[in-house]
Amino acid sequence: MAKYANKVAVVTGAASGIGRSLAQELARRGARVVVADINGEGAAAVAREIEAAGGKASWVRLDVTDESEVAGLIHKTVADHGRIDFLFNNAGIGVGGEARDLTLAQWRRIVDVNLWGVIYGCHAAYPIMIRQGSGHIVNTASVAGLAPLPGEVCYATTKFAVVGLSTALRNEAAGLGVKVSVVCPGFIDTAIFETAEIAGADPKDILERLPRKFFATADQAAREILAGVSRNKDIIIVTLHGKLVVGLYRLSRPLWSAVNRIMMRDYRKIRKSAA
Repeated sequence: MAKYANKVAVVTGAASGIGRSLAQELARRGARVVVADINGEGAAAVAREIEAAGGKASWVRLDVTDESEVAGLIHKTVADHGRIDFLFNNAGIGVGGEARDLTLAQWRRIVDVNLWGVIYGCHAAYPIMIRQGSGHIVNTASVAGLAPLPGEVCYATTKFAVVGLSTALRNEAAGLGVKVSVVCPGFIDTAIFETAEIAGADPKDILERLPRKFFATADQAAREILAGVSRNKDIIIVTLHGKLVVGLYRLSRPLWSAVNRIMMRDYRKIRKSAA
C-alpha cells in the first residue's frame, strides 16, 4: 500500500478492462489517479466510481494516437500535481487475421494505438521523470509479444515492439532513477475480444474457440500487475496460462512448432468458413 500512497498515476485506456481495474486498485492503495481514455464518458464514470469509494481521481478524454494530446496530458498532470510518479501506457486494441487478409489501414490503426501510443507516453513522461529523479513507466504488451501464435501477426508485431522498447528503455533508465516495466497478460476477460477486428474470419468463430476456463478477471490482473510493479519486475507475465505459454515457447521450440501447426490448421478452417 505504501508504494502507491499519495503517488500520482496516469492510466491510459482506463475506461474499461485492465485499465479500469488498475485505476480502481491504484486508488484503493492511496494513489491520485488520472483516468484517461478515448471514451470520455467511460473515463468520467470510472473517476466518479473511484471518488464515490473514497479515492482521488480525475479524468480526461485522450486519443493516444495524437502526440499533442498525450504530451498535453502528461504536462497538465505535472502542472496540477507537481509530479508524475507512475505512467501506465495501457491503451490498446486488437486486430487479428492472417497477413494476406490484412489491409494497410488495419496495420496503421493497430500500430498507431498499440505502439505509437506507448512511444508518445514514454517520450512525454521520461524526461520529466529524469528531472524528478524518480518515476515508473509501465507499458502494457501481451503474451503475444513473447510467444506469437497464428492469426495475430499485426498484434504480435506491436506487442513485440512494446516489449523491446520497454526492456531497452529500462536499461537506459536504470542509472537515472527511472524504472520501466512491461506487462504481458495472457487471457483476461475484457471487452478486447468482443471489439477486436478480425480480417478474413468471423470474430464469433474466434471467440467460441477461446479457452474461457483459463481467463483471469481484470481485477485479478490489476492486482498481479501492481504486485510486479512494486517489486520493479522487468517483465510482468500475468496469469498462469500466460506463464505456461511463454515457458513452452522458450523451452521447447519443437513442441511450440507443433502447437502452431495445430492452431494454424484450426484457424484455416475458420477462415474458409468465413470466405
